[in-house]
Amino acid sequence: MAIPKTTKNYLDKRMAKYDELAHKTVYTAYDLAQTLQKELNQIAKSLLIATDKAYVLAVVPAHMRIDLNKLKKALKVKKISIPNEKVMVKVFKVKPGAMTAFGGMHQVEVWVDKSLLKTKDIILSAGSFTDSVRMKAKDFIGIEKAKLASFAKMGGYKLQVKSKKKKVAKKKTKPVKKVIKKIIIKKKK
Repeated sequence: MAIPKTTKNYLDKRMAKYDELAHKTVYTAYDLAQTLQKELNQIAKSLLIATDKAYVLAVVPAHMRIDLNKLKKALKVKKISIPNEKVMVKVFKVKPGAMTAFGGMHQVEVWVDKSLLKTKDIILSAGSFTDSVRMKAKDFIGIEKAKLASFAKMGGYKLQVKSKKKKVAKKKTKPVKKVIKKIIIKKKK
């Protein structure tokens, strides 16, 4: 499948450099990392945040969590919360869990944790459960005119890495003694 047309049009209008990634259906950043066999820090997860002023999108690497108190201070607001999933459906017209980090598509300000800059290329949701976008972190921040702050903390998430041991085919070799004996026997005749 291809990324949703609205996401593609949004990125193309901004002349963004990106790669489309089709994958099996995933609902979490953790599942996406496992599916694409990437480290969690290469996956950017976004969370819709409600403040007393407006909605914002907070974006952090998938191995981290959002510290709402730090984000509240960075946003300089009195109240902060994670809205009910019904808000995504009603206000933003997206399925819960399928909201992109591209806040400009939804007329929402984007805040990015500074730790995301440690990764050159990031993978972001494209607005569906089967497609993602890979782009440079600095390009994403530029396109979104995102504000940077430190509001993430370690989440304790680790991928269960499946070790792929290559089976080495063993060559069948003849024992050296037998080969030598045959040679010796032939010479005696």
